[in-house]
Amino acid sequence: MIVEVARRSLIGLGYTAIITFSILTAMMFQDVQVPISEIWRNTLGGMAMGIYFGGASLIFEIEEWSPLKKTAFHYLISIIIWLPLGIWMGWLPLQLVPILIGIGTFSVVYLLFWYGSYLYFKRMENEMNHSVKK
Repeated sequence: MIVEVARRSLIGLGYTAIITFSILTAMMFQDVQVPISEIWRNTLGGMAMGIYFGGASLIFEIEEWSPLKKTAFHYLISIIIWLPLGIWMGWLPLQLVPILIGIGTFSVVYLLFWYGSYLYFKRMENEMNHSVKK
């Protein structure tokens, strides 16, 4: 289990590295000047998110839990991790309206990913059922 958490966390770090490199490349081509401390803080926060989301995917493999319980638990833990990181990294000012907008945006993005995953697995289920019927 620990090995699998570590493996998935490293995969999350890999995604973070690709995203960070892409953003830094775009900033370089646009000649955007940003203090190194801001780049460091955002990179560290992004790495923390990558580690979390990589490892947290194991929540969906707990067979004793219902899909609703898995999704609710993952969403709750995700928002608890993301919100303080978003405030610390400066993505969200520490004010009520921006925080509510941030939570709303996070929730919409989370729902879009959830729905995309749902459609993907539903399609796989249909394909598997169709191949069994042949």
